[in-house]
Amino acid sequence: MTNITKGANTPVPTGPLRVAVVRRKVPGTPAVEVSALLLDAAGKVRGDADLVFHGQPWHPSGAVRHIGTGDGGDRFAEWLELDLPQVEPAVQRVLIAASCDDGAFGQVPGLAAQTVAADGAIVAHYEVTDAATETAFVLGEFYRRNGEWKFRAVGQGYDSGLAGLATDFGIVVAEEPVAAVPPAVPPAPVAPVATVVNAGVGKTSAPPAVVQPPVADVQPPATVVSMPAPSTTPSWGSAFFDFEPYVRSGNGSTKITMDIPFPPDCGPVIMEARVEQYKWIQVEIPGRDDTIFCHDLPEHQGRVLFVPPRKGGSLKLKVSCSGHWKLTVLPLSAARPFDAETVKGSGPEVLVYRGGAAELKVRATDRHNGWFQINCHRGATPDELRHPEQLVHAWNGKRVKETVRITEGPILLAIDKSRHQWELTTAPLPTPKPAKSRKGDVYEGRGEQTVTLVNPRPGRPSLLRYEFPGAERSFDIGVKLVDEYGDEDEWLTTYNHGSRGTALVFSMGQAERKIRVKHTGAWTLRVLPEDEAPLLTGPVEGKGSTILRYPGPPTLMTVRRTSSGDEDKLVVHALNHPFGRPVIVADTMGRRRPALGPVFVDPGGTCFVTVFATDNTKWRLEPESLAAATGLGPRNQGEGYGVVRHTGPEAELMVAGSSGIMHVFELDENLFPKRKITGSSGPYRIQSSILHVRAMGAWVIELRD
Repeated sequence: MTNITKGANTPVPTGPLRVAVVRRKVPGTPAVEVSALLLDAAGKVRGDADLVFHGQPWHPSGAVRHIGTGDGGDRFAEWLELDLPQVEPAVQRVLIAASCDDGAFGQVPGLAAQTVAADGAIVAHYEVTDAATETAFVLGEFYRRNGEWKFRAVGQGYDSGLAGLATDFGIVVAEEPVAAVPPAVPPAPVAPVATVVNAGVGKTSAPPAVVQPPVADVQPPATVVSMPAPSTTPSWGSAFFDFEPYVRSGNGSTKITMDIPFPPDCGPVIMEARVEQYKWIQVEIPGRDDTIFCHDLPEHQGRVLFVPPRKGGSLKLKVSCSGHWKLTVLPLSAARPFDAETVKGSGPEVLVYRGGAAELKVRATDRHNGWFQINCHRGATPDELRHPEQLVHAWNGKRVKETVRITEGPILLAIDKSRHQWELTTAPLPTPKPAKSRKGDVYEGRGEQTVTLVNPRPGRPSLLRYEFPGAERSFDIGVKLVDEYGDEDEWLTTYNHGSRGTALVFSMGQAERKIRVKHTGAWTLRVLPEDEAPLLTGPVEGKGSTILRYPGPPTLMTVRRTSSGDEDKLVVHALNHPFGRPVIVADTMGRRRPALGPVFVDPGGTCFVTVFATDNTKWRLEPESLAAATGLGPRNQGEGYGVVRHTGPEAELMVAGSSGIMHVFELDENLFPKRKITGSSGPYRIQSSILHVRAMGAWVIELRD
């Protein structure tokens, strides 16, 4: 174990690591929240996604995640997981920070940060000994040095709380009245403690628990939290909440309580329903909008996944049924095994698949044209399993016939909202066929294939001209991005982007990009230099999807659809290299009403304007000065996308929209969204600024007296 003091540093392995922020459990101690900030070479975050905390537990790169809190009797530990090889090249430092809203760190005894390697070795331990009135703390940082990673004990405190810390690293925080912090009191004397160890929790189990062994005769040099090597198989029966099946039965409609001691933030469990005379049953948790069961059960029984109330404790249910019913609550270990090549059943069911990555052939029939859906739950923690991925969705599906891909198990497959007779069959993944030919930077082929595009100018972006001759407009035809784990993300579809057009690839200068072409017919992809994108220096007209280079300063832009088709789709983004992430300018939402939006320009970068449109969609783009924005008055009204400018003194405003989807963003001097304002609450105070409205209907912004 390496003990380091404030300001010292030590090398760490370039691999998966876990970081525990530990504190003693003492009555009256302020709660501590832990976060990670991913910083670029300028020492700033690149956007909101570069802050990882309990409310945003995953970084998009997969390199950093917040995995929860462990309770070990007299200690708490909040855990982060870092996968250093997955940290993006643009990220130079990963900060480990903490904050407490109801006190100061001088009141937090035993505060320490500890880094643990995958094999359980403790590679860095830093104990904070000089905290006083600070309400936010940078405990340490992981940083690159000569191709390696090191950890430095920083120990920098902020009396201004998380807002002050976040502002230092480029996060814009909405100003709110700050309650006075009571004077810090010295922490209670800490008795000698023995080594603290983690009780055998693997990587894919619940968050690590910190436990206190018997007190040793000799006090160790520092509090230690150790960790065994990660496991590869989630033990959904024991690591998660496990219990004996709990059964309740009755007749007709009633309210019941199931006295199961669910822990707070429990992961999903299984409920089985059986009925006799009638096939229909509804089961709901009072106060929730969704239902557990609202089904016809074709064989008088069915099983679903549901999440108990977050606060834990017993389960209150409202049951609606016209006959006798029986409900059984089961742990995840009771999921039906999907061990054979083919499994058959009817209605809702929960299966566990433990095989390798495969194609899943789905066949289902229902003479009533009912709803059929399959969700996939995968992950190692309760929070991950609470967020399923939809594999199959058929509305009014009399006959369902689909083939989808599933990842290596164990995974849970939940057949939901179904009264179908169904059959699931697994088959090995087809061997990828090589592209028909590659001539220089041209890729050609036929059928579904995985292709690795090679950047002719690594470090710079390129254009990708795509063509699917004769392809229909469909969400199922196009190109998907494939990451290093084989997971796919939507990119181009003929439904949104047309059967031919130009897109931007290697937006962050990557040397290669793996993609998957989804099409049964012929296709052609051409990688072209960025210089072939036309310059946007004034009004421009075009048709279909394309890329334009914008060399000017941040500006506003009017986006107008000039064709008359009812299904013509037109969306425009600004994408800056090397920032690499698109920021929407405007979406016409299939209408001919012009939309005004901001073109974000990253200083020192290259700005591209990306136009996504269907094949026959004609459009016109016209750069506008900031004066084109509507001046903020007592009451501003609009529809769809728009821009409002406030040039007066500090003002208080309210926002509201006619649809459920409306967002208002306050922009910075580069027209980048720095603060989000929603229509669900307020009022909001703003300085002189520009507001970007994104709405699917009519909207109103009102000044308050």
